[in-house]
Amino acid sequence: QDHVCSLPRVPFRGAPCSDAAGSQVPYATIMNQVNSSLSGLLWDEVQKAPFYEYKDSVGQFHQVWFDDPHSISLKAAYVKSRGLRGIGMWNGNSLDYSGEAVAEQQTQEMWQALTP
Repeated sequence: QDHVCSLPRVPFRGAPCSDAAGSQVPYATIMNQVNSSLSGLLWDEVQKAPFYEYKDSVGQFHQVWFDDPHSISLKAAYVKSRGLRGIGMWNGNSLDYSGEAVAEQQTQEMWQALTP
């Protein structure tokens, strides 16, 4: 409700929320899943990040947060405006390198977003 999803506190190396409570999903999976999700693509203005919600085959609700070219470009612009030394993204190998036209465009847009 109201797009609030709470994870149980699972202490892991001092972090309150981690892979012990959630898991990483490849960008290709996200792009395939977001359009058929319960919520469609949502945007959090505070985090400047997209997310969506879906229900799995056993009826469990899930919320997936991720970066896309828009959110990455906002972060890259922030870094540049503050004169910081650089930006990176976690696991670029999770992008879709299948060679399909749509996947190729999405992957190219993601890498281009890193340079404002």
